[in-house]
Amino acid sequence: MRYLRSGPRRLQTQDTGAPRAKTVGLRSGEIADRNIRVILEAIRRHGPLTRMELGRHCGLTGPGITNILRRLAEEKLVTSNRRHGSGGGATASEFALRPEGAFSIGVKLRHRRGEIVLIDLSGQVHDRVYFGLDPADKVKLVHAAVRDMVDRHAILPIIGLGIAANDWTDEQSDQIAAMSTIAHPYVENECTASLLAERTIGSSAREGGLAMIIIDDDIQAGFLIRGIPYSGVHGRAGSIGEMLTGPDNVQLNTVVGFESLRSRIGDQDFTRLLKGEEISSPSLSQWIREAAGHLLDPIIAMAGFLAPSVVLIGSDLPQGVIEALIHQLSIERRDTSTRPLLTPWISPMKPASFSGGGVALGAALLPFLNTLLLPPASA
Repeated sequence: MRYLRSGPRRLQTQDTGAPRAKTVGLRSGEIADRNIRVILEAIRRHGPLTRMELGRHCGLTGPGITNILRRLAEEKLVTSNRRHGSGGGATASEFALRPEGAFSIGVKLRHRRGEIVLIDLSGQVHDRVYFGLDPADKVKLVHAAVRDMVDRHAILPIIGLGIAANDWTDEQSDQIAAMSTIAHPYVENECTASLLAERTIGSSAREGGLAMIIIDDDIQAGFLIRGIPYSGVHGRAGSIGEMLTGPDNVQLNTVVGFESLRSRIGDQDFTRLLKGEEISSPSLSQWIREAAGHLLDPIIAMAGFLAPSVVLIGSDLPQGVIEALIHQLSIERRDTSTRPLLTPWISPMKPASFSGGGVALGAALLPFLNTLLLPPASA
């Protein structure tokens, strides 16, 4: 696996056991690192840009911008062309992102299945593979999937590995790193990874907070507040699947989770759904109605306490199923027969921008956000 010469730049906080003073400044190397990220992020988000336009976006001096652009060109992360004026004559050089300058691998892990993607610096997916998982042999199976992906794309500059999982441990990361030349992976939980994908390359509004609900074997939620993922004490924020919901006061997982859907529509139709096929059946429609009736309770709670700009719903289910669920949620919120008051203040609901909620895509972005691009809180 090839790595950029700049290498990982994230600063690691060391626990010394003593209270730490508030950070009051950055060392010169840290300032240079941030300025490089600022320039690259501006080009990625707004490019192509001239030096003058970069100065307006970033507030950096001309010589500083020139030095950074030279370094980014050496790393083959940006490319330049002459911008033509309105009269047809060439004007200043403009700089654009070179997506093929860096690639990253992301892995999404569930209980019995996994997904691995390869993306370029723009977030475009170049390869995607689904694979089975055995909890007793998880590390070896993940390593094999990553190794196969790297081998298939051996000529590409792959800079790192990200993993999105709710039960992945530091020990397992150490095992992955020790088994080959694959870098020590960056790890986030599934909802945080999906939110990072939405915030970095998705279509959701950048203003305000974002809430993401992932429907899978269990139901989870994630929150991005002022660009920062919020996990709560012991990472327990978003464990909405354990809530007692609906007029019958039952656990959300037992009504909305995949096991409930599978038992209602049967194994064959459930497998077709996970393959992306749109199906129509009375059993599926009934599941959508019951799921919406129970899912609305945590959505009302999130809207009331956090007031996110949007509540996104992602899943491996087809887009049509998610849209039907959101439509049913809009019906449920106006029904006062089960809830005593209307909720006009509830946050807008929409499907996640990417298949599977963008979990694997967000995992693949982790190496970029830790080495090249600005983290969402800084963007």
